Amino acid sequence: MTGTRPLALVTGASSGIGADLARELARHDHDLVLTARRTAPMQALAEELKAAGAASTVIAADLSKPGAAAELAFELETRGLAVDVLVNNAGLGAGGPFHESDPLRVSEMLQVNVVAPTELTRALLPAMIRRGRGRVLMVSSTAAFQPGPTMAVYSATKAFELSFGEAISHELRGTGVTVTTLCPGPTHTGFTDVANTGKSVLFVGPMANVMTSAEVARHGYRAMMAGKRVHVVGFANKLVVASGRFSPHAISMPVTAAILRPGK
Repeated sequence: MTGTRPLALVTGASSGIGADLARELARHDHDLVLTARRTAPMQALAEELKAAGAASTVIAADLSKPGAAAELAFELETRGLAVDVLVNNAGLGAGGPFHESDPLRVSEMLQVNVVAPTELTRALLPAMIRRGRGRVLMVSSTAAFQPGPTMAVYSATKAFELSFGEAISHELRGTGVTVTTLCPGPTHTGFTDVANTGKSVLFVGPMANVMTSAEVARHGYRAMMAGKRVHVVGFANKLVVASGRFSPHAISMPVTAAILRPGK
């Protein structure tokens, strides 16, 4: 690390939105700490980011394991890495009826989507506040705005991230530290295969409105640097969020269930 460039920690940095957020930060004169389970893709990304003048530290971490976030924070402290920008991007999902879900997968979703970002934010915020500057980006989803039948746990975890981000954004007014919650809609990443949503109406058919991870990353970086509290990515997604937020659940829930239902 050069010591003169702000340092950004990106979780889930091995692919998708996380990797593209790292690229966006590097282009805008940040050094990086990249963390995810898979080391090889992060090492390749670190080499790529050298072209943008960014120094990168790769730290392997499986945030689905209890205590992993605390271990990561300790590793940062041990290495003397003072984080200026925290990007809580790592996420897990799964589709299907809740009563048929894998209990282990449910636990992992809660760890990655709720526990890890909460613990990392708690660990890194005090130093940001003492320095009088810092930014936190919570990567949530448009799924945060209404219950999601067949993705009940995932949607609930995204709602947590939105609520948590908005609350601490309010608490931190006047400190020099901002918190932005990013809410993308359907995005082309490996997440769709893992969560079994790639064949749903969200991703296929005439109504699909799918963005690239690079587009989402550009939106996220700009919103974070502007200090926005919440940013829904894309006009069409804003309409979807508005209709879901203000429609009675008796109307919106069956529609959501039909949209999320995996295709044949």
